Amino acid sequence: MQLEKDDDKLASLAVVLPLALTGFVVAAGCWTLFAVAGVHLRADLGLNSLQFGVLLAMPMAVSALLAIPAGLAAQRYGAREVMLLCLCGLAVCMGMLLLTETYAGYLVVAAGLGLAGGFYGAGLQFVVSHCDSRRLGLVLGVFGAGVTGAGFTYYLVPLFHEAFSWQGVPLAYLIVLLLVIALLLMLTDATGEEDNSRERSAREILGVIRQGRNLPLSLYFGIVAGSFFSLALWLPDFLSGQYGLSVDDGARLSQWFVIPGAVAQVAGGGLSDRFGSARVTIRALIGCLVSLLVLSYPPMTLFITGVESEVVVEFGLPVTFESGVVVALGVALGAAMGSLQRMVILANRQEASLFAGVLLVSACAIAFALPVIFGAVNQWLGVRTAVFMILFLLLCCSLFLFSRHTRREERSRFLHPGI
Repeated sequence: MQLEKDDDKLASLAVVLPLALTGFVVAAGCWTLFAVAGVHLRADLGLNSLQFGVLLAMPMAVSALLAIPAGLAAQRYGAREVMLLCLCGLAVCMGMLLLTETYAGYLVVAAGLGLAGGFYGAGLQFVVSHCDSRRLGLVLGVFGAGVTGAGFTYYLVPLFHEAFSWQGVPLAYLIVLLLVIALLLMLTDATGEEDNSRERSAREILGVIRQGRNLPLSLYFGIVAGSFFSLALWLPDFLSGQYGLSVDDGARLSQWFVIPGAVAQVAGGGLSDRFGSARVTIRALIGCLVSLLVLSYPPMTLFITGVESEVVVEFGLPVTFESGVVVALGVALGAAMGSLQRMVILANRQEASLFAGVLLVSACAIAFALPVIFGAVNQWLGVRTAVFMILFLLLCCSLFLFSRHTRREERSRFLHPGI
């Protein structure tokens, strides 16, 4: 009987997971649309670094506001219904993007793209309800790999820009969104997850969130995922400015940060199922710090006074080497995201949609703040690699605190009190 039940759950997962993943791929593509298209808008509208940073960060800000309400709505009314609502909202935003021509209009559309965050929270609840604990890390990693949609945006915008104009991308996404909505309606039934229990107060919800290590773990995930998303948004502009590349070439290079990083979430979740989330997270964060240390050094010219003349030594990372280090950074961040996500959701499986919202609030709050900080620091210092210095300090503090909390938890588990 139990075997038949497991087979039924696996069969339903085989349908649910590809649909949820496809939806998240498209949503993530919409989410980061302004990472590339915004660079074209920056030139067309004459935006400064701070205005550009606000445009990039707006989807993350709205995602942070919607994340927990979307998670609670998925618990109460059904994850499938919330997913469909978010996809319909994104389709409306794609239609609006074809019509607007002002900075204010683009900000409104960018805010609407925050519905992708609501889809993430509901979609995570959707897949978690169809899988068992043994495969949880792997399934969460596969769903999280939907961030590869951001990489498709980096490929599609330059492609459409060369052939027609970048406005062809919203039209393409609109068609795909309508197709995904149709597939969800035809291939899935109402989730039947409606929760008829009484509504919980804000104090009760906060009490659940603050239990155990939930709050610090959510913060660590937010720092890692927020760093990943903010870099995904910032890299096209950084690479094109740092190496004198065209915007389209910078976008193509940036996809090699996003796609391997998104796929690495699968490896991070799978390895965590086998070796434990804490071990995978610590090693992944160490890899992040090594990569960021290399990327932090700006191009320099050293003048050495010699016996007869000055010796000039120029230091700068070639674009090929820097691109390789950026790929390694993306992989390390992705693995850390996968392991931390598993750690939180495994400890709170019954509240998966709520904690999906908490994780997203944390990630989007960081991802909203960092592009604005990047823009302000670039305008103040004029050193593009300062973004990597900021991330190095942020992740260094996170690794120290996470390691200390992990050791403290291990001591309380294995040693007698007072020893």
